[in-house]
Amino acid sequence: MIYTVTFNPSLDYYVQVNNFKSGIVNRVSNERLAVGGKGINVSLALKELQEETFALGFVAGFTGEAIKKKVASLGLNALFFDAEGQSRINVKIKGNTETDINGTGAHVSQTDINALIRKLKAMLKEGDWVVISGSVPSNLDELTYANFIKKIRTVHGVNIVVDACGKLLTETLKFKPFLIKPNLYELSEIFSLPTAPDIEQIFACAYKLQSLGARNVIVSMGSSGAAMVTETSQSMYVRAARGQLVNSVGAGDSMIAGFIHEYLNSGNYFSALNFATAAGSACAFTKNLATKEQIEYIESLML
Repeated sequence: MIYTVTFNPSLDYYVQVNNFKSGIVNRVSNERLAVGGKGINVSLALKELQEETFALGFVAGFTGEAIKKKVASLGLNALFFDAEGQSRINVKIKGNTETDINGTGAHVSQTDINALIRKLKAMLKEGDWVVISGSVPSNLDELTYANFIKKIRTVHGVNIVVDACGKLLTETLKFKPFLIKPNLYELSEIFSLPTAPDIEQIFACAYKLQSLGARNVIVSMGSSGAAMVTETSQSMYVRAARGQLVNSVGAGDSMIAGFIHEYLNSGNYFSALNFATAAGSACAFTKNLATKEQIEYIESLML
């Protein structure tokens, strides 16, 4: 089973605003409401790839109830623990450029976290996966994921994947996660890199993260593809397919889902990275998460 944990899920309000201008009233030409949160996106992408997955997380208030209903309507196996406050609403403005305005989220207590940990540990078995990704509510600190992993790693043989920013990510490395996936911006933030690092700098930083404890490191690079260093001392780079960017939300989550799916089926790191990159590209080329057929088509263009 592949479990995902989303500390800070959301309702994502997408609006198309042609020629958006600040300081004036802008009219929306198109709008839609979707459930958001990186872990939920990973589970939805895994479900599309016909992998067994179970989503866990925290919700609060009327927005939290809406998140639970939307997740159920998508047929996703899930369990969300009720917290205080309100789950966030994120505004995604699509125009000449993409602009995101993300809310802060619910108030999640240590009692809430402990309840989720108890449930998860009761379900976990050797060989299972746990994907922990995204931000945490503003009342939680940068040790949240590290403390979470410390408590669940008592279950032997569980593969842990972390996708987060800054210290929220780096504090988990001492627990040797199976995979981490910083994007280029996050990598640059961790190591104070120049705005456009070259591939040698990217690999050097990936190896540094590995030396700090990560078993495998993928650096997602948007339209430039992805680089990876593995625990089998391999380094590899995959170029992304060319296409029209429609929506970048969920592309990194699709990469993680695509990697796990292909790695489970082939056990081959390069095949897994290639399929992961195709999954991320396919997601970026459509307004929703990509279908399995779309991913396979994009992968065929990369061969």
